[in-house]
Amino acid sequence: MTADVHAFPLIAAILAIAAVVGLLATRLRQPLIVAFIGVGILVGPTGTGWVTTGGTIELLARMGIAILLFLVGLRLDLHLVRTTGPIALATGLGQVVFTSVIGYLIAIALGMDTVTAIYVAVALTFSSTIIIVKLLSDKRELEQLHGRIAVGFLIVQDIVVVLVMIALTAFGQQTDDTVALNIALVFAKGLGLLGGIALLMRYVLPTLLGHIARSQELLVLFGVAYAVSVAAVSEWLGFSTEVGAFLAGVSLATTQYRDALGARLVSLRDFLLLFFFLDLGARLEFTNAAEQITAAAIFSVFVLIGNPLIVIAIMTLMKYPVRVGFLAGLTVAQISEFSLILAALGLSLGHITNATVSLITVVGLITIGGSTYLILYSHQIYARLARLLAILDRSDRRTATLTSDDHDVDVILYGLGRFGGHIADKLSQAGYRVLAVDFDPQRVENNDRRGVTAVFGSAEDVHFLESLPLSRVSHVISTLPLREANNALLHGLRHHDYRGRIALTAHTKHDAAHLRQSGADIVLEPFAFAAATTVDTLIDDVVNTNRDQREHGDEAE
Repeated sequence: MTADVHAFPLIAAILAIAAVVGLLATRLRQPLIVAFIGVGILVGPTGTGWVTTGGTIELLARMGIAILLFLVGLRLDLHLVRTTGPIALATGLGQVVFTSVIGYLIAIALGMDTVTAIYVAVALTFSSTIIIVKLLSDKRELEQLHGRIAVGFLIVQDIVVVLVMIALTAFGQQTDDTVALNIALVFAKGLGLLGGIALLMRYVLPTLLGHIARSQELLVLFGVAYAVSVAAVSEWLGFSTEVGAFLAGVSLATTQYRDALGARLVSLRDFLLLFFFLDLGARLEFTNAAEQITAAAIFSVFVLIGNPLIVIAIMTLMKYPVRVGFLAGLTVAQISEFSLILAALGLSLGHITNATVSLITVVGLITIGGSTYLILYSHQIYARLARLLAILDRSDRRTATLTSDDHDVDVILYGLGRFGGHIADKLSQAGYRVLAVDFDPQRVENNDRRGVTAVFGSAEDVHFLESLPLSRVSHVISTLPLREANNALLHGLRHHDYRGRIALTAHTKHDAAHLRQSGADIVLEPFAFAAATTVDTLIDDVVNTNRDQREHGDEAE
């Protein structure tokens, strides 16, 4: 940074610029990562020259990375990977392998040397968990099939990137003459680090946290101090600070304080990561701008188009619907903050130059911005490409053939998620025979509800209705909160001259009104109903409590 790095007005000016540019980015529905890297370019050597490499900004940037990796480890949810079945592992690892290989070949074809090509190829494989979870959460798609699969394979990717960083820091500066000795030394140090953390988890942390958690402020301070301390020990042993911070988070992931600690550190993480992206933007070099633009454009097209196609191919080979594969595939159409951290690590090890870091960062800017719009308008894009993508669909092979017993049902229920599963249980307990239709092959295969037959199918597949016993059931119920899916189902049922009752689900008043106008007999509003029931319960409790207090008061008198 400049000589006046510690000057309060300079820091204030940089933060003010970041806030203004961040506001503009949010209005354009762009991730703040793009805005902050842009600010880094503006205040870096290419722009005003206020920030250069090293100094306070770099220290704060390293703190931000440590807190980020600490929170990733803290929230590591292997249960989610298990619940999404083999699809998370197959898609996560498969996409990493195929993207790395193809990206490496592209880099070699562009004239890069082997080491640079490997770094660029690996950087292209990782997608931003933070950005994707935020976008899917805003669209309320985290609990949908493609959302759960996407989060599952993103966790797999997070684990892979940590392993890659361990390998790079362990073997990055080794020579051929001492490979065997260094490998043994690395394993010994790694086992020592893991053993020390295991002992802390077993004998120290549970008791210590019980005392510390009595003060929420002290809990936050301990979390930061613990993450940074383990990161420092990891660096002293020859590993990266990122690896140590990640392991520190993992060691606390099984404690009862993980959620409270994670929630309180999110804001600190976001603030400190601002300095990482500022520092990254300040490091960008544009001396070979013309050459980088060509390479960046090629790599960006590969990430924006190639990565989703790889995911779609893997998921369709596993006989998932092409629509699910497409929606999940769009989530990998960008590179992540971990890709930028990996590039910075390669630069610090002397493996790549600032020009390569700049190339990876430019690809990040392009793909993060582009993929945001792809995810926001994913359903509209799929609607335009559905016919073209239909040739890849192999999901019909998963559709169960209904037997004569399956046709002897009272109710057809679409969706076996949390809401639909409860409805199926209640209907079967009441003696009704339920035919459940679900888009998730895992739910269909794992269904063991008594009185409930599960088959694979989609509410938007009009032709699938031909295989259902519509003439024998009194009700068709959709627990899907998707307006497009419910409209398609309603249209399909009317097309097949279904005369029974139709119950559809809506999460908003606007969607509920639309479904009623479209002809739904019953509109289920689980959120509104839950809120009304909760308020009734609270009012009853208040009334009963006040009555008891008055009665006790009268008795006392």
